[in-house]
Amino acid sequence: MEYTFTLKYQLADDGCTSDELVERLAESGCDDALVGIGQPGRLALEFTREATDAEQAVLSALSDVRRAVASAKLIEVAPDLVGLTDVAEIVGVSRQNMRKLMLTHPSSFPTPVHEGSASIWHLADVLTWLQARGSYSLTRSVLEVARVASQINVAKEGRRLPALALKELETLVG
Repeated sequence: MEYTFTLKYQLADDGCTSDELVERLAESGCDDALVGIGQPGRLALEFTREATDAEQAVLSALSDVRRAVASAKLIEVAPDLVGLTDVAEIVGVSRQNMRKLMLTHPSSFPTPVHEGSASIWHLADVLTWLQARGSYSLTRSVLEVARVASQINVAKEGRRLPALALKELETLVG
């Protein structure tokens, strides 16, 4: 099956030119990715990778990038953190329709990761909720990639917590 996802990185200032970077990525197996290097110090790779499952697709891409640019630091795997507009676009409905669903199902609609003037959710949570409602046609690969992206991003951020804080946090947030 084919899986589409994006890996975003922060690059070290190692003097590598853009052409050298693109060449190293292609040599390491990233020839199935569109390379974005427009923002200084950043690298975005949009993969369309053939694999048996989403986890294998994403993990193999992470490995290929690590081999090409060992000093690059992963920022995020996408799609994961999204607003209602993003979800609406992925699902093929209007933003107003997504907002109406959120407002009419306040107790069951997924809890946002950040709530404010612009709230954001883990895409996998919202897609799983929509799928359970049964009235939306979702591509299996999109949901699989969103789940893997969320797991990797949460694990990456979780490594920043000291072990004691993590244990205490588990008891406080349930």
